[in-house]
Amino acid sequence: MTTILGMVFNILGSLCVLLFGMKLLSDGIQKSAGEKLQKALSFMTRNRFFGLFTGCALTMLIQSSGATTVMAVSFVNASLLTLEQSVAVIFGANIGTTITAWIVALFGFDFKISALAVPIFGIGYLLTALKKFRKENLGHAVMGFSLMFVALGWLSEAVSLNAENMSFLGRVQDLGFWSFPIAVAIGIAVTALIHSSSAMTAIVITMAYNGLLTWEFSAALVIGSNIGSTVDSIMAAFGSKDNARRTALVHVIFNSVTAILALIFLKQLTVIVDLITPGRAEVAITYHIAMLHTIFNVAGTLLFLPFTTQVARLTKKIIKDSPEDIPAVYTFPFPDLAAHESATIPLVSVRKEIQNMADNTVEMFTRIQNGLAGDPKEFVANHYDWLEKEEGYLDQMQEQLTSYLLKCQKLNLLEFQMNDINSMLSIVTELEALSDESLTVALFIKRVAEKNLSILPEDRERLFPYIGLVQQLLNLVHSHLGTMDGELSAEQFATARDLEERIDNERTALKKVARKRLEEGNNVKAELLYIDIVRKIEKMGDSCFTMARLMGDRRS
Repeated sequence: MTTILGMVFNILGSLCVLLFGMKLLSDGIQKSAGEKLQKALSFMTRNRFFGLFTGCALTMLIQSSGATTVMAVSFVNASLLTLEQSVAVIFGANIGTTITAWIVALFGFDFKISALAVPIFGIGYLLTALKKFRKENLGHAVMGFSLMFVALGWLSEAVSLNAENMSFLGRVQDLGFWSFPIAVAIGIAVTALIHSSSAMTAIVITMAYNGLLTWEFSAALVIGSNIGSTVDSIMAAFGSKDNARRTALVHVIFNSVTAILALIFLKQLTVIVDLITPGRAEVAITYHIAMLHTIFNVAGTLLFLPFTTQVARLTKKIIKDSPEDIPAVYTFPFPDLAAHESATIPLVSVRKEIQNMADNTVEMFTRIQNGLAGDPKEFVANHYDWLEKEEGYLDQMQEQLTSYLLKCQKLNLLEFQMNDINSMLSIVTELEALSDESLTVALFIKRVAEKNLSILPEDRERLFPYIGLVQQLLNLVHSHLGTMDGELSAEQFATARDLEERIDNERTALKKVARKRLEEGNNVKAELLYIDIVRKIEKMGDSCFTMARLMGDRRS
């Protein structure tokens, strides 16, 4: 009993070090890749085939299919990926995760890389000291890599007990047909508990290497771990939008159906693996498990990939669309920062939400522009209430976006990410200011309607080119806010500067005309109201140019 208890604690300790090593490796690679990883994430939004490749490559890189699927759910929630594209990313992640099994099988036992683990860890630690050369995060990745193999060595020793102490495994494996469903259930439960199918596969390979698991029982455990890996995407989908929840459902359907098919044809699957893998299963069981893991995931992807659209449609039938009423309260849609030590995914999500905020602001501006050209009473009847409600909604967006970005500043940030956050904080402030100015102009138009004042036809003609300059500047900024780099070229910024100067010159000319009419005895209330409208439109231009300047500064 004491021996078994000691084994349990040794396994738990080894597993903790293994998970910590994998986390160091994953976070270190994400942070050291920095902006390149961020641009790679935008690459996956092109189409489903890019998504398949990127999901596979990203999972190989960060050694976590769970992290990749959580990214996919987060991206769909932020409307950066379509549901169909996210399906391909998840398929790719399932292929990419097989690399861990091969690392363990090839280097974990026969080649004693654990003997080099301490020197490798030392190299990683030295790299963390090179903060001046920005190698700290790479050092963490190297340290994590070495800890993985230290943990595998400890895990191997922990399970190397005699047959007496591990007799319960023999009894489970001797249950005939029922041993396989039990193995799948164990694989699901353990993977869901430790949140890592890669770690579960490493445990299975280690125990099989030490003779504690049969070949077919090991295969069933690995199949079960694939289902258990869906727990991360399910958790990420809580409180998310419809398509994000559908993305998580795709992950569950794909992994569950492929697992059921693999379990039904387990005998045939193991025979195929035995035929193409060098060495008998009893001698080279680590290679056989890694090969099964690869064939199982690749075959499942090839089976499902032609039906990406149909799978997406099925999830839409299961998870119905929520009512699309315009919300009175802004709902916070961003990923939980507790799940992201790296700021890459949160910042991509925020950038997309800023684009949504800009879309709403542009809609407000367009309605104001039309209101100045049309009948004031008709404008008030059809648009004023909407504008008032929308301005309140954008106030909430600004408050929550600002709060979230300030929390992001507490993450371990690279220099460019800190600059991004500062830029986004200012842009959110300017968008909210632009919505305030739009509502103020709407209020002026309302006064014109209520007091039976009028804007002279010649004044309208002068206002159109003036507000048109602001529209050009707003469109220039708006078209770049949602891009991954969110910056203006030197030529585009020069255009923005020219527009801003023309707006200032036009404002001066319009105010001069209005003052001259005041001196001539025109209606004081009407002229002062007209001057206020001219001034507010100029402030809109100022907000647009401030955003353009922030986006131009990103080049430096």
